[in-house]
Amino acid sequence: MTLYFLVKYLHVLGAIVILGTGTGIAFFMLMAHRTSDASFIARTAATVVIADMIFTLSAVLLQPVSGGLLMMLQGTGFAERWLLASLALYVAAGMFWIPVIFMQMEMRDLALIAVEKNEKLPPRYFALFRRWFLFGIPGFGSVMIILWLMIAKPF
Repeated sequence: MTLYFLVKYLHVLGAIVILGTGTGIAFFMLMAHRTSDASFIARTAATVVIADMIFTLSAVLLQPVSGGLLMMLQGTGFAERWLLASLALYVAAGMFWIPVIFMQMEMRDLALIAVEKNEKLPPRYFALFRRWFLFGIPGFGSVMIILWLMIAKPF
């Protein structure tokens, strides 16, 4: 196996991890939220935060490294428009993803406080959830478009 195909495999694997973890996190947070059970939400959000730190963050940090190596191995330059669009979308995705991590942490903490005080979830939790959901659309959408750009290289 050549170095190029090994790096390409790792790059594709990183994209799978980002998309898979993002989809799983969104699903589990949404399902927990729908229960309105503060204890369940707190446990789910705690797990989601850990998953984001272990899986998503690792893949997000390794993608530019493997992508840069692929560029070097292929002789691809920054003049490729599909690549520039992908990089711009990668930054955009990050601008939505980073705040989402902090929202998840705060939602977890608000749910834990509600459990400890035997109270309902506060309005702040619901405001954060709405924002978390809305930030997920362009963040996840950007990653989906990047994947298409890397496969199709349309321009």
